[in-house]
Amino acid sequence: MIRALLTRELKLAARIGGGAELGLMFFLILVAVIPFAIGPESRILAKLAPAILWIAALLATLLGLDRFFQADEDDGILDLFLMSNTPLELLILVKAFAHWLVTGLPLALAAPLFGLMLSLEPALMPSLVLTLLIGTPTLTLIGMIGAALTVTLRKGGMLLSVLILPFTIPALIFGVAAVNSDAVFNVPLLFLAAIALTMLVIAPVASAAALRLGRE
Repeated sequence: MIRALLTRELKLAARIGGGAELGLMFFLILVAVIPFAIGPESRILAKLAPAILWIAALLATLLGLDRFFQADEDDGILDLFLMSNTPLELLILVKAFAHWLVTGLPLALAAPLFGLMLSLEPALMPSLVLTLLIGTPTLTLIGMIGAALTVTLRKGGMLLSVLILPFTIPALIFGVAAVNSDAVFNVPLLFLAAIALTMLVIAPVASAAALRLGRE
């Protein structure tokens, strides 16, 4: 069941164009536009690069989150999830993992290339990749809760963004601070990891509760 669901989610993401290509293209466009807005001065770009890249990753992760449960709702798959012997929380976690594989992971691995476009110091590249590898799953898990709350709304995309963006601020703050730190392993990174572990526990339970309440 778990393996079949993971395979289905990956194939579905590739079929509807919600895979790595869309997220990377959005990431590229945003990073390419920023120098036109703030100027080509490399010193300024390098200083702002961690924040720009993290914000770009956040916005790219939001792509398609409004359809996170909507497609399952339309097809009746969500009802099967609710009646399955497999815990709903586990099924939701598998969907979140699949979403991260096709969005967050490619963004984290491609981040050094985009960092070079913003004149980011090469010494900060390992910290950038590490923080995004920890932070992008956190963003997906937070977005998953919003998707569960808005699954019954036909046009809940804007509401979803309003709901989840405030809760992504701590991850954004600690992620940027960890990149700017002199050491790869630092205190902001530990806080970011703590947030990720907390959401790993809370998000599936909260999402499952929201989906069950939507059926009452």
